[in-house]
Amino acid sequence: QVQLVESGGGLVQAGGSLRLSCAVSGRTFSNYAMGWFRQAPGKEREFVAAISWSGGNTVYADSVKGRFTISRDNAKNTVDLQMNSLKPEDTAVYYCARDRLANIATTSDEYDSWGQGTQVTVSS
Repeated sequence: QVQLVESGGGLVQAGGSLRLSCAVSGRTFSNYAMGWFRQAPGKEREFVAAISWSGGNTVYADSVKGRFTISRDNAKNTVDLQMNSLKPEDTAVYYCARDRLANIATTSDEYDSWGQGTQVTVSS
């Protein structure tokens, strides 16, 4: 059974940066697209970014486009989310997830494995 473990969350001032990392167990990591989602208090989980199996294709939510960058290292079984120019509205628990397939998906029902989440708090 695949396991996903996020790290890198924390407290940062508006305008600052954080880098989240997700370590994924299993030997088939490179077969699947990966994604990041987030959930703020009182809100539904929302899509943030996704990356194809090869890393050649990426997609971002409009709210983070130009500020966040998703990347992956198939040799290390990791997927990262570099977050720059953070805003208070980026405050949420961030989740790493594995897609059911190799191609990118932006809806949570397309993902079948999830990490436990890491808290990101951006102060104004």
